[in-house]
Amino acid sequence: MKTVHTSHGLATFALTTFSLAVLPLAAVAVPARAEVCAIDDAAREVCLSAPAERIAALSPGATELVYAAGAGEAVVAVVDYSDYPPEAREVASIGSHMRLDMERLAALRPTLAIGWVTGNPAEQLETLEALGVPVFYLEPRTFEGVASAIERLGDLAGTHEAAHEEAARFRDGMAEIRDRYADRSPVRVFYQVWDEPLMTVNDDHLIGKVLTACGGDNVFGGLERLVPRIDDESVLGADPEAILAGGMGEENRQWLTHWEQYPSLTAVAEGNLFFVPPSLIQRPTPRLLEGSRLFCEKLEAARARR
Repeated sequence: MKTVHTSHGLATFALTTFSLAVLPLAAVAVPARAEVCAIDDAAREVCLSAPAERIAALSPGATELVYAAGAGEAVVAVVDYSDYPPEAREVASIGSHMRLDMERLAALRPTLAIGWVTGNPAEQLETLEALGVPVFYLEPRTFEGVASAIERLGDLAGTHEAAHEEAARFRDGMAEIRDRYADRSPVRVFYQVWDEPLMTVNDDHLIGKVLTACGGDNVFGGLERLVPRIDDESVLGADPEAILAGGMGEENRQWLTHWEQYPSLTAVAEGNLFFVPPSLIQRPTPRLLEGSRLFCEKLEAARARR
């Protein structure tokens, strides 16, 4: 009996456990179907002998994308905080995106896993592949990347038509936003992605691209890191005209109240402290369209207060 170890040391499981869970799927005679293939965000071609019927979505964003592709009925495993769409909450959870319960995942017999390029433990995804479960890596970083991810998942799950319709809806919505706000006067804006440590995004981040599409001028857009760490003094020095934050929850504005201690900040003086539910803007999914519209509305409100 071969045992596979992760880098955490304590998390081991027997290869035979996984094999016994997966082999019965292969032993069942099924009609021959055409192979389906797609290129993932790690530039790898992933091919399946038939459309995936049992999908493990290993991040909340992946869960939303699979459902958006019309393949929600195939989802057999998700991770913590996979709360959208509501029916995803009823699917078996196999731990967090940072630490997967491999034995429980094996028992669910996935025929495809949707991995997060930089969010899932690399050694666990490699183990899955070594044991015969194809892993399709996703991490959209552009609007087109979101639409393409939906289409590719639809191709792998056999829901091509539904996926391409949803991708087209997303593309059209984002194009409408760009067209509407392209010529608006810029608003100097700071987006707070976390509080301790204080973190923001640069222009290459997907959220940074939303700010640009809305006519925002990201005061930290030129920093090198996608998600830079900053401090209060940096924000005071940049003096943004508007501050947007998501907070730790869908209705928690606590991060914004922090800035009220600095009345000299233009954003505070002008009343431009805006809350946007984090799930609408911090996941690379079709709901980014709704979050983008909210961003644009907030920046338009800031323009109106000049």
